[in-house]
Amino acid sequence: MSTIAKSLAPEPTEQPAPAEVRYAQFHHNNFFTTRLEEMKAWYGTVLGMEVTFEFPMGAWMTNDRANHRLALTAIPHLSEDVDKRNHARLHHQAFEFASFDDLNATYLRLREAGIEPRACLDHGMTFSYYYADPDFNYVELQYDNFGDWERSREWMHTSDAFARNPIGAFVDPAKIADADADGMSFEEIRRRVWETDDFRPETMPDMGGPEPQPGDAPLPVKW
Repeated sequence: MSTIAKSLAPEPTEQPAPAEVRYAQFHHNNFFTTRLEEMKAWYGTVLGMEVTFEFPMGAWMTNDRANHRLALTAIPHLSEDVDKRNHARLHHQAFEFASFDDLNATYLRLREAGIEPRACLDHGMTFSYYYADPDFNYVELQYDNFGDWERSREWMHTSDAFARNPIGAFVDPAKIADADADGMSFEEIRRRVWETDDFRPETMPDMGGPEPQPGDAPLPVKW
């Protein structure tokens, strides 16, 4: 039996022709690293990743049924990219929670462990908290605001608000957590994110890119 969830793969209406693109589900990322032990520990703490196999030059890790979702490769002669934030690169990988409660509980757990997000946004279709791993690769932890991929995809495709602002609104996760603890619903939190400055961060979040320069086009984001 296939390991690919049928709910994720589009149902073919007829036998596909040989030249048609066949569905393939994303499986894993592989990072070259000079911090193998730190990376293993970080992904274990943040995402519950467990090592399925390791040897002196690498480790394979997973947090679900897959044999691995993350490969860490520590081959000889790697060098640090000291100017990484200014270079073209893979910016982040994303992991989705089934509920806002799971996202918020993870934020609180990681905060207690001294791991804070670099930036948090309501993207419109997702509520997203961005963390940086020990190699400064960003990891997005998200919840689908619609709880339904079909609905959130349709919203992205048709929303005038998203067309005007495809980045979203920055939020302070501590203020969000306090509001949740006080009994505020997620729907009310989201309304206030967009209609008030109740959850505005005190300082500009760090999205992991180059420092803005005079004359740059403004980022389409609520700040």
